[in-house]
Amino acid sequence: MGRFSEACIQADLGAVDLSSVVEADARNLGHHRNASFCPADIMNVPFDDKTFDVIYSIRVPHHTTDTRKAFLSLTRLLKPGGRIGIWVYSTRLRLMFGGELFRLVTTHIPKPMLPKVSKLAIPLYYLHQIPVVGKLSTHILPTSLNPDPEWRWLDTFDWYSPRYQWKHSYKEVEGWFREAGLVEVRREAFPVSVHGVRASDR
Repeated sequence: MGRFSEACIQADLGAVDLSSVVEADARNLGHHRNASFCPADIMNVPFDDKTFDVIYSIRVPHHTTDTRKAFLSLTRLLKPGGRIGIWVYSTRLRLMFGGELFRLVTTHIPKPMLPKVSKLAIPLYYLHQIPVVGKLSTHILPTSLNPDPEWRWLDTFDWYSPRYQWKHSYKEVEGWFREAGLVEVRREAFPVSVHGVRASDR
């Protein structure tokens, strides 16, 4: 909805999303003349090859039918010497077994209702902060632990809403980067986030 786009708004920005959130992004940031907003499928982004100096995708590829394919579809858009970084859900999140069970139900809840249910993350935050009890509650009913109530609500919705939600390891994602011919591949701090550079054309 624009919170990550806003961080790059000083550059010429092209924001892409298949869902209606791209419209919210445009409403929030559309007054910047250097920004464009495109409703499109990550598997087939309507830009020419070698268009962008920097590409980032945060919490998106793992919500597609095939995370690896989604990532590889972006690499063609990168200029030689350009940088790409992605953040996808970690395999560690499988330990939150309650969240996996609840998703069997939440992915079928009518979309207008799920944001209301997700709002429970706001008060549950305080339960999750209680020593011992909180450790158990976060595994049984995982919700975002973001200290900002609105982000906590939206992040929880993002967890329970999408039909697809794959989880990956650093080793797996780094393999995709090397498969794409990227160099200077490195792990970033937040799991699982990886960064790489497209080699310059000879």
